[in-house]
Amino acid sequence: MNAHLLPTGSPYFSVPETQQPERHTLSVLVDNEPGILARVVGLFSARGYNIDSLTVSETEHDRGLSRITVVTVATPKVLTQIKLQLDRLVPVHRVHDLTSEGRALERELALIKVGGIGELRAEALRLADAFRAQIVDATTESFVFEVTGKPSKIDSFISLMVPLGLIEVVRTGLAAISRGAEGM
Repeated sequence: MNAHLLPTGSPYFSVPETQQPERHTLSVLVDNEPGILARVVGLFSARGYNIDSLTVSETEHDRGLSRITVVTVATPKVLTQIKLQLDRLVPVHRVHDLTSEGRALERELALIKVGGIGELRAEALRLADAFRAQIVDATTESFVFEVTGKPSKIDSFISLMVPLGLIEVVRTGLAAISRGAEGM
């Protein structure tokens, strides 16, 4: 038998090293206290894990709890390590892998500034209507659109705006919640 597949006492031995990285959305319920975000981000950076999206907000004021939503790309083995290490942080109450649990709702908001005149301007407005983007600012030379939805929808809208005069993009990061009657 191959030595690299023998049980070592580690919970990671059963995951093959050849698995491809996957995008996962983690929801972490924490005490709302100074320094917790730095500790969570420090856990990622100290181990060389990348964060693709990060949002934080107090969700239960009376209990002093906040929710941190982290999107990362990792192999199943690394993802298991991340979840276990997050669970060990003292002010962390729960860690949920919304991607593995399935059926999660994910939304993002983006503000997209597009310049243009004439036909390019008209085409930007037609596309914004098709994507249900709201105009939140307009001048004779530019628009700022607000788009909400799945990240893939926002990515598509942005790619269509590039040839029409894309100037700037600001994204909030992902907000995610599991479906059904159960909470975190």
